[in-house]
Amino acid sequence: MITYHAEGVRMPDIKKRENTEWVKAVAATYGKRVGEIAYIFVDDEKILEVNRQYLQHDYYTDIITFDYCEGDRISGDLFISLDTVRSNAELVGATYENELYRVIIHGILHLCGINDKGPGEREIMEAAEDKALALRQEMHHE
Repeated sequence: MITYHAEGVRMPDIKKRENTEWVKAVAATYGKRVGEIAYIFVDDEKILEVNRQYLQHDYYTDIITFDYCEGDRISGDLFISLDTVRSNAELVGATYENELYRVIIHGILHLCGINDKGPGEREIMEAAEDKALALRQEMHHE
């Protein structure tokens, strides 16, 4: 079950059913099933508040993933700052939509056990994101 909420921002223009199918397909490639996933779209102020309150980090970020996985079932709350997604898209020369889907799947990849903090891990995460985005295009014939 995947739910989508927007707090203080307009819900991004994503096709929820298609997105849910894609997330399930990506999770399946890692041998995982989807449990309870909540996407919460917020602005920079809200993500900063969440970052300070729960992680003691005093900075803006594009996504914060709370992991409630059990066994092969992935569950979690994924807070996504649409403000940071927009500024990061400009920074890397990507479209807002493409950057949004990259972040949407980034949280799922974390729940599937892929990290991006250690040496060499960022490259592994980026390759996993690229693979997942390619699968999305395949599934939706874009």
